[in-house]
This record gives sequence, structure tokens and C-alpha cells, in this order.
Amino acid sequence: MKTDIILAGVGGQGILSIAASIGMAALGNELYIKQAEVHGMSQRGGAVQSHLRISTSPIASDLIPLGKADLILSVEPMESLRYLPYLAEHGWLVTNSNPYLNIPDYPDMGAIETQIAMHPNHVLLDADKMASELGSRKVSNMVILGAATPFIGIPYEHFETGIRAIFGRKGEEIVLLNLEALRKGKEITEDKV
Repeated sequence: MKTDIILAGVGGQGILSIAASIGMAALGNELYIKQAEVHGMSQRGGAVQSHLRISTSPIASDLIPLGKADLILSVEPMESLRYLPYLAEHGWLVTNSNPYLNIPDYPDMGAIETQIAMHPNHVLLDADKMASELGSRKVSNMVILGAATPFIGIPYEHFETGIRAIFGRKGEEIVLLNLEALRKGKEITEDKV
């Protein structure tokens, strides 16, 4: 088993939490993992990209070559398009349909959605709306992660265990909220695929 994942978005959208959750799930499944944070994360609103490689065998490089990613998981629709050249021919694109509003000169959303729809393997969902319905937009990143779990190659229960480990110190209420967001995202993908 080998899964190469590009995580994309902007600073402050929870890319690090997604990476940590996938990492914990991989470790719980006794897999090898390598991660590279390619663009700066320290500035809220700045572009964020992370390469995440998971395998049953040792991994030599932490960077994913162009055209080799099995999955692009993006919390921002325009950012998902920026990294499409990394996606393998039969790879999956999972992205939020709701743009990050502080990006200047944002392109027309209709044009972005058209470009996303041109890729046969995509899941486009309004994770922000779903997260708000659960009580907090802050868990939209976990909605996106949930929607991507069927394409990662790790049993779903390992993601739940990873989320419990990562958010446990914040209290049971936060853990349960993140788990519910994860489940909602997974349900969307299961209904579409």
C-alpha cells in the first residue's frame, strides 16, 4: 500500500490538524510516513502546501513528484487547482467549495467549479456550511478529511483514534465535534462515489 497526498489551503484553515490526524491514523496502522511542508504556514491567509506520503514500505523522499499524487485534499477551492499538476491520472481531488474570503482578486467561483468538475475523480463539498450546521466552522477541515478518508487506504476507525489523540487535551466536547465532522464528510463521499 502506498498513498501520496497533497494537502492544500491557506494558513489558519487547519492543514496541520489534517496532517496530524492522517499521521496518527497511519502510525496506528503501523505504516511508514513522511511529510514535507513546502510553503509557509506561519502567516494566516498565506498559501499552505504539505506533501504527505504513507506506505507499508520505507519511503525514500518526502516530496511527491508531479503527476504522482493519489489524492489532493484541499480546504480552499482555488488552492486545489494550483496543485492539480501533482495529481495522478486516476487520483482523487477532494476540496471545499467555499472560498477563503481574504484572498485578493479571487477568480470567479463558477470558473473554478467548472475546472474542478473537469476532473473525473472529484468531491466538491461545502465543508464550511456542514461544519456550521454542527456548531463550529472551525471543524470544516475535519469535514474535508472525512470526505477524503475513503481514498487514503487506512481503515476509518484509525482516523477516529487519531482525532481522539490529537484533540483529547482540548476536552471531550471538542473531540466529539471533530469526530462528528469527520463522519459527515465521509457520508458525503459515500453518497457520491
